[in-house]
Amino acid sequence: MRARALALLAAALAAAACTVGPDFRVPDPPAVDRYTPAPPPAAPGMPRLVRDRDIPAQWWEVFGSAELDALVRRALAQGPTLDQARARLVQAQELRTARHGAVTYPQFDATFGAQRQRIDPATFGFPQAPNPGPFNVFSVGGSVAYRFDLFGGARRDLEALAAEVDYQAYELEAARLTLAANVVVTAIRRASLAAQAEVVAGILAAQRRQLAIVERRHGDGGVAWLDVQNQRALVAQTEALLPVLEAQRAQAGHVLAVLMGDPPGAASVPEVRLAELHLPAELPLRLPSELVRQRPDIRASEALLHKASANVGVATADQYPKLVVTGAFSSGQLDLSHLLGSGINIWNIGVNALQPVFRHDELEARRRAAVAAYDQAAAGYRIVVLQGLQNVADVLRALEADALTLAARSEQAARADDAFRIARARYDAGGVSLLAVLDAERTRLQAELDRVQAQAARNADAAALFQALGGGWQSGAEP
Repeated sequence: MRARALALLAAALAAAACTVGPDFRVPDPPAVDRYTPAPPPAAPGMPRLVRDRDIPAQWWEVFGSAELDALVRRALAQGPTLDQARARLVQAQELRTARHGAVTYPQFDATFGAQRQRIDPATFGFPQAPNPGPFNVFSVGGSVAYRFDLFGGARRDLEALAAEVDYQAYELEAARLTLAANVVVTAIRRASLAAQAEVVAGILAAQRRQLAIVERRHGDGGVAWLDVQNQRALVAQTEALLPVLEAQRAQAGHVLAVLMGDPPGAASVPEVRLAELHLPAELPLRLPSELVRQRPDIRASEALLHKASANVGVATADQYPKLVVTGAFSSGQLDLSHLLGSGINIWNIGVNALQPVFRHDELEARRRAAVAAYDQAAAGYRIVVLQGLQNVADVLRALEADALTLAARSEQAARADDAFRIARARYDAGGVSLLAVLDAERTRLQAELDRVQAQAARNADAAALFQALGGGWQSGAEP
């Protein structure tokens, strides 16, 4: 009867339990419909921005490069940064699982003891009693305890741990997105440096041929020694560019190796050629109000805000009473063979209630600290959202500038190429000297170098747009 009464009391208390503290509400999305003060850019030659188009999960495939796709897939498969993020996620999941079991189910512990004892009756005032000598004591038993979550402190704690799991899951997605974007941008830069080195080598060859002509003409008395020195200085200046470009290209390869989890000295990094990268005619663009659900860093900041909200509930519940039901039983015998067959000879059951009395100021201060932590997380969330909007706005303007710059550089390269062909034709007809032809060739190659740099910047900023929009992780299952 006594046990049944306690069980009914426990059921009643569980039914009456409530959850104190604020219930988390997802912040409202930004109430704007565009990223920049002016309408979205639409410069001539710029990819058309299409709203409400899903971003592909493997967004880097839009560049149409098998080598680039292989680099990104290798990095995602074996990059150490992702292993670190995965381990953090598993840690958060296991901590939540452990806490869930601790607060949801009664805690039961089994005990077994064996002791060798000796008792002198004279110690207890019985000097005439016979001394039994050393003897053994064996015991087996168990204990059970259950903490009633009357005011939801444990449930809020589990809520905070679940939010931590969400945070680590979104951090993993953010790490994947950052890794893929870093590989793409680094591969584009490496391809650009290789293309620039080819153009500079062509410029250097033209300048050396031009120097040979100037030196021959100086020997014939046709030009001054100053012209020879100026041309030699120009050749030396161009020669100094090649080692820098080659070193930067090698360093970009080292970065790619590390991103893929390989030592730079043992990595096999496929070459991506700039001319083989093709930017699509259309790029996706979602509304600013949708960006907060697309970017994993914003979702991670939202999870931190959720965790801070749950911690306010934990601190609030600490101010209210706590109730714990405990019980224990055991069997103790002098002979091990009688231990399990003689039944339970020791047991107890009890109810413990705890009400903080003289700790109100301390607990209230802890609750206010939790509220301040929530306010801090809310401000951090707003900052991350604003930075995300700024990121997209900056990339859109960069793409507009890239399109205009590439158009101008392409026009410059086309006109320089026309000038070179005209000079070559006039040279073949005997109208100009070879020096004029070489000078036109140098100008053509310099214009091509400028065009290569503009093309690389355009591709890199297109990759930056995919990253700014949150990549395509939403195409799969949510974390």
